[in-house]
Amino acid sequence: MAKEILIDSDKIADQLHSVAIHLLRRLRREDDSSGLNAPRLSALSVIVFGGPITLGDLAAAEQVRPPTMTRLVNALEELGLVTKQKSSHDGRSVILLATASGRQLLMAGRQRRVRALASQVELLSPLQQEILQSAAQILQDVIRCMQTDAE
Repeated sequence: MAKEILIDSDKIADQLHSVAIHLLRRLRREDDSSGLNAPRLSALSVIVFGGPITLGDLAAAEQVRPPTMTRLVNALEELGLVTKQKSSHDGRSVILLATASGRQLLMAGRQRRVRALASQVELLSPLQQEILQSAAQILQDVIRCMQTDAE
């Protein structure tokens, strides 16, 4: 008789949630050298990877009110990390674009975080690294499903 394996998806989800939060908190330490606070870095990230984007869409993506996002974007603009241009479709809308300096700052931060994580992955056995690589692919599949469900 085949042994039945019980999978507790709630327990797995709870563990993944906790691990993701702890991992991000530890990697966020690498962001201190960027000179930007977390809200500015987050907004810049959306502009770099999701831009060009309107101020309203950026506020929605960051789950803040437009006046708050206006202040964040103005600070990023003063630092030369983003530029604003009028929308060709709607003269009242402003489109946000990352400057070369903004992209460079964000990519340097990403490289620091990836390197910090890679240094820990290198400490794992080859089998653990292979399992982690498979798990990362599975998590990407889960995220794609979540995005599809949200649409």
